[in-house]
Amino acid sequence: MNLSDRIQNLRKARGLSQEELAEALDVSRQAVSKWESGQSSPDLDKIVQLSEYFGVSTDHLLKGAELPHADNEGLNTAFIFNSVATAFDLLSIVLSALIWYETQEAGALIAGFIFIIFGLMLHVIGSQWAKGKDGLSLKLRFWKINIWPVLFLPMSMAYNILALGWPAPYPLIATNRLVYYGLFWLLYLGLGTAVTLGCVKKERAPA
Repeated sequence: MNLSDRIQNLRKARGLSQEELAEALDVSRQAVSKWESGQSSPDLDKIVQLSEYFGVSTDHLLKGAELPHADNEGLNTAFIFNSVATAFDLLSIVLSALIWYETQEAGALIAGFIFIIFGLMLHVIGSQWAKGKDGLSLKLRFWKINIWPVLFLPMSMAYNILALGWPAPYPLIATNRLVYYGLFWLLYLGLGTAVTLGCVKKERAPA
């Protein structure tokens, strides 16, 4: 495997297009394409920038030096914790909605919040193993997904208390409170999108 292959593999592992990598490095897409096809090689300053951006050594880029095994193990551990945390965050909505549908009691919200808190605790614990640029990307990918379930339950509770006078784990439609219902979705989608785009921007920013 040569330099061109390593650049391409690192880019694809990060889930970036050639355009996105070019933007992060302040070069043209054609330059990235030539690097990956072996038609040209990046200048020394771009080699350094690539190593910082992908969180690898210049030796790895130029010579194919193996990445530290411990770092890979740490990232795998963090990935497992984040995956389980994501499952708990998603289950918080499903579980609380099912319980509330059957009982119509606030205990459904308590169960949902317990799952969210437990999921966030797992994320914090797993983040201890998420080091370097790849570790940061792992954390950002977690929040790109989890901001949606984490926001949903508390915002739904607040909306239902304000609009209907009682808590519920998902927004209930009240014919005389349609403005509140519209505002809920506007705020929910706006906040979720803002956090997601912020994570995407930070993930693509050079180190």
